[in-house]
Amino acid sequence: MSLSTEFITQAVFRLHEESVPRLLQCVKEVNDEQLWWRPNENSNSIGNLVLHVTGNVNQWINAGLGGDDDTRVRQSEFDNRGEIGRVEMVECMDAVMSRAKQVLHGLRESDLLKIHSVQGYKETGVSIVLHVVEHFSYHVGQMTYIVKSLRDIDTGYYSGHNLDKRNNLV
Repeated sequence: MSLSTEFITQAVFRLHEESVPRLLQCVKEVNDEQLWWRPNENSNSIGNLVLHVTGNVNQWINAGLGGDDDTRVRQSEFDNRGEIGRVEMVECMDAVMSRAKQVLHGLRESDLLKIHSVQGYKETGVSIVLHVVEHFSYHVGQMTYIVKSLRDIDTGYYSGHNLDKRNNLV
């Protein structure tokens, strides 16, 4: 397996097998009012964060690497106060993420090394993929914190895993 193939495989795994399920769990754990709750005007709701990561993936992966039209209006992701319904929001995210998986699996090593222009930045394909994975995960962490704060629950992300295992140093 090549390094570029492994890189894409891991990026797809981190996005689609870790972050997206956690995001969906956060959305499921809250009611409609909590979905759009924000502690203050300088913070975002879970709903805003879902719109934001969807916009980011669409702009950076689908448009930046996949050649789709860049139609993002970033500020609208933060201005929304619940005008979009939960089902529509999740369906939009699902469509964007499905397209992103297709784009990622279609990348060649040359695409990962090439310089692309995204949101006014000049980035390599590797940099774009890393940015999206870490950005998505960062905001899922914020959503998780909001859910835990509002609901006082354990999200169970690591249920069934022994996180006290030590690395084999042999």
